[in-house]
Amino acid sequence: MTLDLLDTPAAIVDTGRMNRNIARMQTRMDALGVRFRPHIKTTKCLDVVRAQLQAGAHGVTVSTLKEAQACFAAGIVDVLYAVGIVPSKLPRAMALKRRGCDLKLLVDNVAAAEAIVAFCHKEGDAVEVWIEVDTDGHRSGIAPEHDALLEVGRILHDGGIRVGGVMAHAGSSYELSSSEALRALAESERAGCVHAAQRLRASGIACPVVSVGSTPTALAAAALDGVTEVRAGVYVFFDLVMHNVGVCTIDDLALSVLTTVIGHQLEKGWVIVDAGWMALSRDRGTAKQARDFGYGVPCTIDGTPLEGYLMIGANQEHGIVAATQTGPKAHEADLSVRFPIGTKLRILPNHACSTGAQFPEYRALAPSGELTVWQRFRGW
Repeated sequence: MTLDLLDTPAAIVDTGRMNRNIARMQTRMDALGVRFRPHIKTTKCLDVVRAQLQAGAHGVTVSTLKEAQACFAAGIVDVLYAVGIVPSKLPRAMALKRRGCDLKLLVDNVAAAEAIVAFCHKEGDAVEVWIEVDTDGHRSGIAPEHDALLEVGRILHDGGIRVGGVMAHAGSSYELSSSEALRALAESERAGCVHAAQRLRASGIACPVVSVGSTPTALAAAALDGVTEVRAGVYVFFDLVMHNVGVCTIDDLALSVLTTVIGHQLEKGWVIVDAGWMALSRDRGTAKQARDFGYGVPCTIDGTPLEGYLMIGANQEHGIVAATQTGPKAHEADLSVRFPIGTKLRILPNHACSTGAQFPEYRALAPSGELTVWQRFRGW
């Protein structure tokens, strides 16, 4: 099977680019002297995870218990579930732990900490828990200086629960676009998380792990003193949002959606393809950035970007590719000549995580042109 014969839409992984991205991140983490724990929520694919571990990663970060179960079934024992735990999910987590999974749970509030203690006492068993720290006001977590940090730590510690570490995610890095700003945020993330760990230790609560990470801050950090591990996810594929942030080039993007030209609206200057938002997702993350890529960058079947064209619209199963105002304007009659019915194109996505989630499998494209099917796991 070759790309020109594939049914569309299809999710294509350029394995040459993917492996280069994996090597780049691992080399950087090795140089900074920290362990690297990849976040697998972007790919949800064991073939990719194995490549990351073979490159030198230690353990995985997951965003769902389904991911944790799939990784453990594949023999991956060291798993961080990096979403705040709720009581209803504790039985599933405990079942994984009892089967031998070294599963770490995450909390950022008193209620969750108390629920874990009560559940573990009832079960006569315990799980390891990390505390999420908020270093940039992006989403979840406890501010490093907040009293709640020690309160949560004390509830867990006094309840017989091992506080394995603290974890921060500088998600606001996605909003930046200069190397200086990224380095500054990476340092703020590092310093805040290290300070939180120091406060816990000073109060008599062991906190061996200091875990930080986002793809931009991982690649921008100048030093990681006091940090023991880094997490990152989208780096493995990259995407147009990361391109706008400034941590990759278009040639680093390893995920694309293969699509077929199914029609034209010549008077509007449109090429209609069979990949809509059901294939690419509705994610318009680049609309908030300095350069808006619409619903994605169209490329030829060999992955060469079509200069001056964007995917400007998406319905459920239809995509609209058109020339941009600043790009070369094709005459109406030329569109059907340049993009005849049946032409295969590849669309580079705004957000690799959300685009990947639209598909049950990837078609892994080797540099030799060979295609392999890689399964994804879905659900929660």
